[in-house]
Amino acid sequence: MNTADQYVKAIYLLQEMEDGPAATGALADMLDVSPASANEMIGKLEDRGLANHEKYKGVQLTDEGIVRARDALQTYCIIERFLANVLDVESFREEARELEPVIDGTVAERLDTIIDRNSDCPDCFDAETDACEYLEIPEAEEKPAD
Repeated sequence: MNTADQYVKAIYLLQEMEDGPAATGALADMLDVSPASANEMIGKLEDRGLANHEKYKGVQLTDEGIVRARDALQTYCIIERFLANVLDVESFREEARELEPVIDGTVAERLDTIIDRNSDCPDCFDAETDACEYLEIPEAEEKPAD
């Protein structure tokens, strides 16, 4: 997964939460980047046919962008569940975000054989709570809702 994949995944999640175009400011906040960096990458995603951006209205993924975002989200879920459920890493979310850009499809597929991913992935991921519903973590460790 690369930086573009992280952006399309974030846009996808924001579109789901906002039920419409993703605001560029919200995208920058979600990815902890400057609005200028977010706008630069949005331009690159448009050039690649993955997104459409309308000034003051936000960014929406194309059909190709949605497919890529769902693949990226599935890979993220695999990493997150592997760290939390198999390795019992306490800070699994932070670690998953660090590993996300460097885990390729082959590694994700191999990790997937270990976690026994549910067939409804990535629809199991709840953008509001930033969690896969199949994570096996004690209630006290769950991220509090914002």
